[in-house]
Amino acid sequence: MVTITESAQEYLVELLEKQNVPDIAVRVFILDAGTPRAETCISFCRPGEEKENDEVQELSGFRAFVDQPSVPFLEEAVVDFQKDSMGGQLTIKAPNSRLPKISEGSSLEDRVNYILYNEVNPGLAAHGGKVSLEEIFDDSVAVLRFGGGCQGCGMVDVTLKEGVEKTLLEQIPQLTEVRDVTDHTVKENAYFQ
Repeated sequence: MVTITESAQEYLVELLEKQNVPDIAVRVFILDAGTPRAETCISFCRPGEEKENDEVQELSGFRAFVDQPSVPFLEEAVVDFQKDSMGGQLTIKAPNSRLPKISEGSSLEDRVNYILYNEVNPGLAAHGGKVSLEEIFDDSVAVLRFGGGCQGCGMVDVTLKEGVEKTLLEQIPQLTEVRDVTDHTVKENAYFQ
């Protein structure tokens, strides 16, 4: 669960009071969780904007709703407020926002993303390429999309079958297949034409 320090709680209470909305709360979530673009956010949460599956933290003077899909990415996260000569700064440190701690209990999607971002994409980056998970369907088929130098590349089938698919199937036994949904007719950035 997210740790919101005492100084951050005091600051947030002041901000919430300025909104002049009874029972207003905060919402903590991550945009693009589990990707290199992950961004940890705090927003106002007016009554009725909370979601049924949110985790709720009762704090000193307000409630914080934590977006359920963001929970594993917010493990060890800390929201803090440091006063300074300009007033102060609210900071959010979420060390697992880009890649959560992976365990046997982690979702299939999280495990696939972890392997793609840690093992596959660093190698593809040498050719200006990348691959991302679009979806998992039938609980065992990973659907991927290639970008950058991989999109339209003449060697993408080899990359998919001998590299990406092989890596994913070896490390995640629940997967039975890996598919590519990339439009490879677009060749402007292709590494091999």
